Amino acid sequence: MTTVRPLSAVPEQPARRTRWTDAELMAVDFPEPRWAVPGLLCEGLNLLAGAPKLGKSWLSLGLGAAIANGEPALGAIDVERGPVLYCALEDTGRRLQRRRRQMLAHGGRPAPLLTLETACPTMAHGGEALLCEWLEDNPHARLVIIDTFAKMRGADPHGMTQYAADYAAAVRFKALADHYNVPFLLIHHVRKQGADDFQDMVSGTNGLTGAVDATLVLKRTRGQADGVLHVTGRDVEEAEYAMSFDANSGAWTKLDGPAADYQLQDTRALILRFVRDYPGSKPAAIAEALELNPNTVRQTCKRMADKGQLRASAGGTYHPPDSGDSDSPDPELSHLSLCHSTRPDQEKHL
Repeated sequence: MTTVRPLSAVPEQPARRTRWTDAELMAVDFPEPRWAVPGLLCEGLNLLAGAPKLGKSWLSLGLGAAIANGEPALGAIDVERGPVLYCALEDTGRRLQRRRRQMLAHGGRPAPLLTLETACPTMAHGGEALLCEWLEDNPHARLVIIDTFAKMRGADPHGMTQYAADYAAAVRFKALADHYNVPFLLIHHVRKQGADDFQDMVSGTNGLTGAVDATLVLKRTRGQADGVLHVTGRDVEEAEYAMSFDANSGAWTKLDGPAADYQLQDTRALILRFVRDYPGSKPAAIAEALELNPNTVRQTCKRMADKGQLRASAGGTYHPPDSGDSDSPDPELSHLSLCHSTRPDQEKHL
């Protein structure tokens, strides 16, 4: 990828049909959408957002290598093998080599169909042509990863509102994804402040999430699951996946069972520890201190009180179980609290 073919040199494809009568539309036999990862990454434009050092780059690199080799993505989802382009625009060749060697040393395999790129101009200054060139050279491409979106979007047009600028920047990638019927994955960041709706955590305006076909947000939990991957989109069903990260192999895997099972256990352990330190707290104060969803904390506190794991008082405050209850605490909760208090902090991941 040392030369960039001008856009005018990219062969044109037949124009897409955009108008039908209702009867014509009902008679059309549309092909099924192409999936890079079934149930997770579909054709079109996908956005993966997460906090810095959470492991987004490890996740995207692992997905790319798995698809390039036709191996189960996240250790659990069967995929179709095919070429993948991974634009690691915040990395150097040395850093990418170190990561791949780490992955290969712990059971990974070389991926001949994985193309790694560390330098790419912005979309308006040659980046679009570079992506077109690779897609033309790889007609059976399965996925294009841009890590990060900010590195390729370029400067916003003068005079645009931020909403319009975000939308326009995403649409340039979406046009390529739709033209070639290849899933694109943009890696992005989340806001510093939390939000009840995970889509509202994506950095930028709603113009960005409105332009993409699917939004994925990776969040770290404080308990058994190293992260929860929230997914929603036009062709993908809304879902949450509990995720685990292996720092030795750099591999993310999807855990069995609903993410809520892992989150609920972790939330109860956190609440119990907080209430022991600050007896008489209300759910709103607990949620704010622990950066948890207020409604989740309110419901969890009530359930814990019903099971004797907390003691509710007048005014909506909660206290640790009284002395009579504390001699025989809930075994499951005690185990979680002990594990949580003794578990060493995990290393932060890129």
